[in-house]
Amino acid sequence: MLLLLLLLLPQEVLTSLKCILTLKRDEQHPQNYYKPGEFLIGGIVSATRKSFLPISFNKSPLTQFFQKTSSEYWKMLSFLFAIQAINKNLNILFNVTLGYNIYDNYFSTQMTSEALLDLLSEGEANIPNYNCGRQRNTLAVLEGADTDTSIQISTMLGTDKIPQINHSFDSQVLRDETPFFYPMLPAEGVQYPGMVKLVLHFRWTLVGLLAPDTENGQRFMRTLTSMLIRNGICPVLSQTFSPRSWKVNIDWHLYRNWRKVKVFIYGADMTSFNPGIMLLHQIFERLTEPPREKVLITTIRWDFYIYLKKGNFPVRYIHSVFSFPNQIGNNGGHLKFYSFMEHFVEISFLCSYSKDAFSVKVWRQCRQREELEALKEEEIDSILTGDNYLIYNTIWATARALNAAYLSRLRRTFKGGKNLKTVLKAWQLHSFVRTSQFYNNSINGVYLDENGELVADLDIVNMVVFSNMSVSQVTVGRLVRVGSLDFKLIMNHSAIAKMEMLKPLSLSRCVESCPAGFMKAAQEEKPICCYNCHPCEEGTISTIEDADKCTKCLEDQHPNTNRVHCIPKIKSYLSYKENLGIVLTSIALLLSLTTGFGLWIFIKFMETPIVKANNRDLSYILLVSLLLSILTSFLFIGRPRRVTCLLRQSAFSIVFSIAISSILAKTITVVLAFLATKPGNKMQRWLGKSFANSIVLSCSGLQFVICSIWLGTFPPFPDSNMHSQPREIILQCNEGSVAMFYVALGYMGFLSAFCFMVAFLARNLPGAFNEAKLISFSMLVFCSVWVSFVPAYLSTKGKYIVAVQVFSILASSAGLLGCIFIPKCYIIIFRSDLNTKEHLMSK
Repeated sequence: MLLLLLLLLPQEVLTSLKCILTLKRDEQHPQNYYKPGEFLIGGIVSATRKSFLPISFNKSPLTQFFQKTSSEYWKMLSFLFAIQAINKNLNILFNVTLGYNIYDNYFSTQMTSEALLDLLSEGEANIPNYNCGRQRNTLAVLEGADTDTSIQISTMLGTDKIPQINHSFDSQVLRDETPFFYPMLPAEGVQYPGMVKLVLHFRWTLVGLLAPDTENGQRFMRTLTSMLIRNGICPVLSQTFSPRSWKVNIDWHLYRNWRKVKVFIYGADMTSFNPGIMLLHQIFERLTEPPREKVLITTIRWDFYIYLKKGNFPVRYIHSVFSFPNQIGNNGGHLKFYSFMEHFVEISFLCSYSKDAFSVKVWRQCRQREELEALKEEEIDSILTGDNYLIYNTIWATARALNAAYLSRLRRTFKGGKNLKTVLKAWQLHSFVRTSQFYNNSINGVYLDENGELVADLDIVNMVVFSNMSVSQVTVGRLVRVGSLDFKLIMNHSAIAKMEMLKPLSLSRCVESCPAGFMKAAQEEKPICCYNCHPCEEGTISTIEDADKCTKCLEDQHPNTNRVHCIPKIKSYLSYKENLGIVLTSIALLLSLTTGFGLWIFIKFMETPIVKANNRDLSYILLVSLLLSILTSFLFIGRPRRVTCLLRQSAFSIVFSIAISSILAKTITVVLAFLATKPGNKMQRWLGKSFANSIVLSCSGLQFVICSIWLGTFPPFPDSNMHSQPREIILQCNEGSVAMFYVALGYMGFLSAFCFMVAFLARNLPGAFNEAKLISFSMLVFCSVWVSFVPAYLSTKGKYIVAVQVFSILASSAGLLGCIFIPKCYIIIFRSDLNTKEHLMSK
């Protein structure tokens, strides 16, 4: 700080002071690569990693470097090749030479400040705005530093309104607060949806997050954590670290998670990448059983090949690294480039030391040789790696903007009638680097969208790391911008297969996948990614693995056995072709023939005493109604139609009511006959056919009225029941009004119960053919059948409801026929000796 204050003092004061500081000369000197030109493009690159001794005020200041690592001069070549090609191109900046002035900041804020002071100082001394000696016209500064360094550069360049052009993923803070900052790539957050989609593609559900404890790192943690959770991925580890310290607080209670997690998402930048990798190395070394085959998904874009050559990468534990470079169309020739770069830099520059006027500090300045042979475009393509190619394209884009600004300034000079040499200042360049052409013609896959936002299509590159420090790089997919908020993931399956053949990926999951036909069910007190697999419920399916929920089939479909797809339901009804339909049809035909045969016998032997007894006409009515009731069962069998649905319940109810009314009339006739034989009893006047017929007509007539109201208000209709049976569509007759159905059925029950009660009371009356006793048994059978019908009807489903009703009709008809008429037919045919008037009168 003291040195900086002295440098900022006016020159007159400084020259009058004696040197009160004795600075030790650096063993390693900051390097400045440059090429003179009428227009200059400045460059702040982070190429060489060096460490600095802290400044101590109890001894002479020392700016010595120590722990020197191998310098990486390869970023200098991008400037050399680009400026050389631009100066040889007659279509751009004609009659004007373009130069560059590049400084390596050694990833240090201190050296960044010194480099910027030298860049902004026109004279030989590092005094901003002090012009003496050399004159430079720096119109733009290119940099690709981390966020903190970029902010530092912006603060110093903003005073002179020099455009700051960043060729790496930028910070949103800079974009919002710095008017002279121009990123060539969108903000780093553009990679986050791609990371989530990549994790989902490989079905990794357990991941760890790693980021430096900086503003960008905290934003990375917050943003990515919420995105992962929304997509059903569990970040079970979230580790932050200081990029400038090796001391990290690690929660060893999560020991099992460090072993279990195979995928780490690393929100790194250039300065924090190495500390984070070393942190992972230390953690894995401290585990009792060091894990293997970890996958790293990182936000950095630069090439790993040279980094691995330095031997700092923990290849023992790392399977591969996924990154998201933009689609530059060039991956570089690594081996050729690595062996070529240092030799080419040495022969391309003449280096010397320039002593500062006010200290013994020395810059090692390297000037490009003019007699260099220009390389061909294809040779440049084979040498430059991905990140260098970004710098190369950015320089070309800046040169085009300079050309547009220069031509505009030149035209204005000619219009004013001046022949003076056109002078272009840095602040005049801003309007030309804010246009869409500046971005759309710069880097492949980078453009401004319809909202004016900078977007980029990204490659997905997997660098498989082997134990011999070799790397195999495979582009496994792309992220293509879709709309303004989302990316479409396009995976190259053949490339993935190639990658898997080199080194298979391992799963990072808590449990195995739930197969199709199952759904995920959360486990209590465990992350959402640790779940059980439950089979889909009845009527639902799942067609994908790890389904969150099962989906219902359509109403006319049902799941197959494995519940992985829906198949059409079978239409079901009581058919004449199936076994149950054949049996019921056969019984109905047999009973119909039996009833018809009984009616024929009663007609043939109509003059016999047993037929004439107890009102022969009622017997005929009863037999005919029984025959018709048996025949109504055919309305219930077969596919439901509009006519059959309309008639079957009402026809059955009316016919059966006539039958029960006939039996009731017979029972009352027996009772009245015995009462009329008593002296002085007036019941004899009620005997006769008219009274019996009136009972039949009135009782059955009331049922006819009930059915007429039913048909007139809520008539039955054909319907399809898709829900009662899981695999069938039940074709049935909807009764229209369930209440009217039970009213009609209840009325028959009332008649039956009343008839049974009367017959039961008269069962012991004397007589040779006491029909009351037979009626008691017949009504007992009838009531038993229909009392059983109600629970059976309510408990069955589908076509079996119809079968229950048909069976009840046939069983009750058979009970009446068997109990009342079979004994009489037996006497008529086989015991004619009992069918005489004498035998009847004797009883």
